[in-house]
Amino acid sequence: MNTGILIAVLIYEIGIILGVGLWIARREAKHPKREGDFALAGRDLPVPVVAITLALTVLGTAHILGVFEMAWVFGAAAVWFSIAHVILLVLVCLSTGLWVRRLGLTTVPEILDMLYGRGTRLLVSCTMAGVIFGILTIETQGIGIIISSMTGWTIKNGAVVGGILGIFYVVLAGMKEIGWLNLVNAVVMYVGLILATIFLAFRLPGGNYSSVAEYYTSSGNDFMLSIYGTPEIFFAFAVGSVIAVVFSQSINQMLMQPCMSAASEKTIRKALWIAAPLNGMFGVFAVVIGLTAKTIPEFAALGPKVAATTMLINYLPTWLAAVLLASFLAAILSTFAMTSLAPATIVTIDIYKNLYRPNASEAELTKVMRILIVGLAIVAMSVAAFLPPILAAMNWLFSWLVPVFWVVVFGLYWKRSSAVAVTTLIAAWTANSLWSFTSLPTLLNMQDGLNPYVTLAVTLFVSILGNLLVKGKPGFFSSTEYQARLKDQSTTNASA
Repeated sequence: MNTGILIAVLIYEIGIILGVGLWIARREAKHPKREGDFALAGRDLPVPVVAITLALTVLGTAHILGVFEMAWVFGAAAVWFSIAHVILLVLVCLSTGLWVRRLGLTTVPEILDMLYGRGTRLLVSCTMAGVIFGILTIETQGIGIIISSMTGWTIKNGAVVGGILGIFYVVLAGMKEIGWLNLVNAVVMYVGLILATIFLAFRLPGGNYSSVAEYYTSSGNDFMLSIYGTPEIFFAFAVGSVIAVVFSQSINQMLMQPCMSAASEKTIRKALWIAAPLNGMFGVFAVVIGLTAKTIPEFAALGPKVAATTMLINYLPTWLAAVLLASFLAAILSTFAMTSLAPATIVTIDIYKNLYRPNASEAELTKVMRILIVGLAIVAMSVAAFLPPILAAMNWLFSWLVPVFWVVVFGLYWKRSSAVAVTTLIAAWTANSLWSFTSLPTLLNMQDGLNPYVTLAVTLFVSILGNLLVKGKPGFFSSTEYQARLKDQSTTNASA
């Protein structure tokens, strides 16, 4: 057990979480409660906080440990998972994030209510909450892996300790706490990551990464050094990751919630210039570290889940290993926090308030969210022990939200038919399940994990054909309802 590193990491995490959380809680206690204070930070987060939160919300286990893991199989092509997120952040900051902020939404399913009615809203609410919970279990696994690398504990026990830290990352002050913690942690993370990449090179033969390149070329695996990999890797993994990430996360509550919390649409546009580079560059460092770990026999023997983190602990100076692992853990805790806050917000607003307590006070809603956050985290700690491959699990989960993106886009810009929307959603979700849990891919000789392709194809076919054949209302953005909503929003903002 690396006791010194463990103590340093825990002191940092506990100190910053409690310090920032209590500071925000005391500051907010002096001001009257506003609608959405806990879930949406009063809708007044500034550019740096929005930008960093957008970047770190999708910079969790999949970006760090998942890329380490996938670098063993796909080589440098694993960086496409990060490239996909850069494209995603461009789309969010220039379109979907602006839509949810402009419409004054608290949850993504609210927009389905506006477009297609309450039934569609509830259908998407339940599915989206389930998908985000699935991502939460992956984030909990990531926390367990980081702590396991420092302690020698099982990943399951590490997940319990990390899960408790994750609860405190959000439960004290909600979105505002997540945002300001992210701002501090992002600086620490990048300083540690750059220094670690430099120090790691000095520990390798020749004092650089030439031995890593030699390992792959001499073994006949030159493709591992190319971001395009092989044609099979490029089309099955790289393009598939872009489809899954861009057409699901761009309408996911966990990424839309920071946009809903922004001070204005202008804030979101400006945030792009910080969020995209911050998120994208991380993948380059992660691929280098993952490829390096596989070339060193003592770490390669540990397997892809823990090899890279164990290498960092053993090869870096103790102080730098502590800084780097603390920042990795903080990044994953940030995503853990958003993936617990987002489904808690959906269940509280779309189900509890919408169906049972329409007149619930802000204090009551905050209490319900806190209870749900703790409950979801506890369940995630137990589920995390099953340890599915991280990026494969992510792409399967992301595929569930691909039809939601297109149903929303078509409803806003083209045509609104609840029958077509529901049929599209159910058809795409059925296809995703059949592709994962039946022998259909084998029968078609397409076993390369093409869930995003299949889901996208079914979505576009059913929704386009349905909208061509079925009558419906015109797109929401060209309707009088939209103009009335904007007028109401302007009145509300002026009075606030």
